[in-house]
Amino acid sequence: MTRGAIIALLVCLMATAVRSEDPYVYYTWNVTYGTISPLGTPQQGILINDKFPGPEINGSSNNNIVVNVFNNLDEPLLFTWHGIQQRKNSWQDGTPGTQCPIAPGTNYTYKFQVKDQIGSYFYYPTTGLMRAAGGIGGIRVFSRLLIPVPYADPAEEYWLLMGDWYGKSHTTLKQFLDSGRSIGRPSGVHIMGKSNSAEPLYTMEPGKTYKYRICNVGLKDSLNVRIQGHPLLLVETEGSHTVQNDYDSLDVHVGQCYTVLVTANKEPKDYLVVASTRFTKEVQTATAVLRYSNGNGPASHVLPPAPVGWAWSLNQFRSYRWNLTASAARPNPQGSYHYGQINITRTIKLVNTASKVNGKLRYALNGVSHVDTETPLKLAEYYGVADKVFKYDTIVDNPPSVINEVTIAPNVINATFRTFIEIIFENPTKSIQSYNLDGYSFFAVAVEPGKWTPEKRKSYNLLDAVSRHTVQVFPKSWAAIMLTFDNAGMWNLRSEHAENRYLGQQMYISVLSPEKSNRDEYNLPDTQLVCGIVKDMPRPPPQYN
Repeated sequence: MTRGAIIALLVCLMATAVRSEDPYVYYTWNVTYGTISPLGTPQQGILINDKFPGPEINGSSNNNIVVNVFNNLDEPLLFTWHGIQQRKNSWQDGTPGTQCPIAPGTNYTYKFQVKDQIGSYFYYPTTGLMRAAGGIGGIRVFSRLLIPVPYADPAEEYWLLMGDWYGKSHTTLKQFLDSGRSIGRPSGVHIMGKSNSAEPLYTMEPGKTYKYRICNVGLKDSLNVRIQGHPLLLVETEGSHTVQNDYDSLDVHVGQCYTVLVTANKEPKDYLVVASTRFTKEVQTATAVLRYSNGNGPASHVLPPAPVGWAWSLNQFRSYRWNLTASAARPNPQGSYHYGQINITRTIKLVNTASKVNGKLRYALNGVSHVDTETPLKLAEYYGVADKVFKYDTIVDNPPSVINEVTIAPNVINATFRTFIEIIFENPTKSIQSYNLDGYSFFAVAVEPGKWTPEKRKSYNLLDAVSRHTVQVFPKSWAAIMLTFDNAGMWNLRSEHAENRYLGQQMYISVLSPEKSNRDEYNLPDTQLVCGIVKDMPRPPPQYN
């Protein structure tokens, strides 16, 4: 072949590569009400394709996920894809600040990419308190075939979606909150939509190793999970490979996911998976049966004990380490990003409070209790009418030591694109908190008791803190996270506790690219639903080129 022919061939191959897209995975969901029995008593729940939990979303890193959602409920509906970063695409994040809800009797098609991610995640409905009725399911993102994984392929993979559960309907719980009351304590705990079922949840063959993807999909309580007689080898947390250590049990806080390996090398019989509430006066417990394929005996009725106190949980969190030599979604090692050498450009301290406003319970961050707006914040910003919907920066980065007043308003701050920011969560209450930040993974560099001061940076783990998207904050304690705001969009930072979030303990962070480039953020999709004050306005021309 001549040199000219070789060059022509390379040009053709490059053109083909430019035109090609990553693979697509398609789903169609029919969302309906149906009868479910998470605690053994029938009640109305939200089903997806007649299933609770709903169908798994299964893809590989960089796949494009397309989900056509048909809303056959009698109320508006949105889904969020908890932990999926939605690179350049907050339009598909599924929060009330970014999207108009899907009206009853209509459908909407989500399209998003699991860009440069691997791991265990889950989805759930974000409108009202629908998460209390179901509509939840797992999202499994594999590494690409050429990317090595730091453990052998398991014989099979299983989900353990678990959470607290209320016997009352989601509409009743919402009425409680709207009237200014708390929803109180959950009624029990479920594992994969059941509690204490005698039927085997999964079957394992002797000598083989299985991967369990564990997520706390509940509303309020941290859970401790353990399996009779079997250690849990932690290998991944929220998209990051960890240094592999065995644990007798794991504390999984609301919104968090862990991936463990379990080897079936014990006496062949049944064993119980146990999930029990943590930091509660009355411990609620659920069990599920794991069966050896050649088993010949029932599980012991003696349950492995749960740990006591939050100091144990804190020490367990401190034991997690990022695997600095393993590849995650890309072939380069996770540890190649030396975040400890980057200068902090801004520190934001967020203090959560609970108080009564006009006789009604409200939760707040830095004295502002967020309320959702009829016009999604991102739409108002894109259409150039943000000033008619909300105000930016109603909170300050460093709140006063005592917060006496609470303002009820949309809580939105600006963050400068591609700056490295430190966020401090300070929890002066007696209840554990759990926070999620959409659009990003961050480094949880410290979780400590007491109050935060700049001198506490000396305690930061700047070497191998695990990258994640949720972080817990223990009572009378603080947590520090670090991240680069390199994902343009409107992103929700929220309490994962449903009552707190619904009554205002959340905010949005607006990150705009100064270059207005399509390389940094996608334009408004042609199929995007519009509502509120922009419903009848002409669509703006594309803003990002």
